[in-house]
Amino acid sequence: MTVGTEHRYIVRDDEILGGEPIIVGTRVPVRAIVELWRLGLNPEEIPTHLSHLTLAQVFDALSYYADHQTEIQQYIDRNQVPDDIVHPLARPDA
Repeated sequence: MTVGTEHRYIVRDDEILGGEPIIVGTRVPVRAIVELWRLGLNPEEIPTHLSHLTLAQVFDALSYYADHQTEIQQYIDRNQVPDDIVHPLARPDA
């Protein structure tokens, strides 16, 4: 079941990523937008990498993150690939 949030473009759906906050009509989690932003992409650049998203959706995801930083950080931490299984050439310090 899809449940809205206080943010227009952010919903939760128990059938998608276990209810993690996602962009409405997609399977893109808020954490994915936050991680791209943290990598240095400007919000305006993110829709060029995820062309099915609008700039409004990107900004709403970042707004959701600003209101729920602890929650989103927990999803980021939970989904991080452990260093010991990352191929050496894929590491940033390689």
